[in-house]
Amino acid sequence: MNWLRRLPATTVYVGLLLATAGWMASQSVREQARFIRHNSSNVHHLEVGKWWTLLTSGLVVDGVPVLLGIAAVAGVLGLAEWRWGTLRGFGVFLFGHVTATLLTEGAMWLMKLAHLPGALSRARDVGISYGLVATAACLLALGGHRARRYGLPALTLLLTVAWAVDQELADAGHVVALGLGVLGARSPWLRSRRRVRARPSGARGAPPRNLGDGAPALRPEALGRGEDRCCTSSDSSASAW
Repeated sequence: MNWLRRLPATTVYVGLLLATAGWMASQSVREQARFIRHNSSNVHHLEVGKWWTLLTSGLVVDGVPVLLGIAAVAGVLGLAEWRWGTLRGFGVFLFGHVTATLLTEGAMWLMKLAHLPGALSRARDVGISYGLVATAACLLALGGHRARRYGLPALTLLLTVAWAVDQELADAGHVVALGLGVLGARSPWLRSRRRVRARPSGARGAPPRNLGDGAPALRPEALGRGEDRCCTSSDSSASAW
């Protein structure tokens, strides 16, 4: 199918999420908690060198119904990959997931060093939401006028209110991920791709190519109109004489 060839990263990632969710559903509650504990990208794991948890933590859907979370990933990541290509689309998702995790856990690490209350080095930190929020924010920031004017402020307000009410680490990470998505939308890496897709090569309305001496080349229809004017002028002259 054409959409499978266009969305290889989304297809593989959604397949991994479904496989992980299916395996966890077949396990006991104790085994599920153990799996999440060992794959949480928290301060303790990063301190002892378990950096691979930055990736494996994104294989668990947490905090929302599993099928709803996977459907959200399929829709948002699929749209990004369709619009920008596999490298850029999945790159934005991975950038948001990893960078937001490092920033939030880095803040938690600084709180731990300063012996501030509330610093948890072994916190549960898994899920798809950081990458999802960053990608959605990037799509809105590069979308149409209504998406930028209404969609992006609405998402910002929703995540900010959630952070103010719950004051959880994940809620703070969502706000960080949103900022990362907007920042990514301003990068030339994505804006150049947007310009290329907006005006493909050979599109109607593209400026005419120049000849070797710098004069613009006439389009065939312009040449045709010129011939018509020439013939009309000569006919008129002949009739006047």
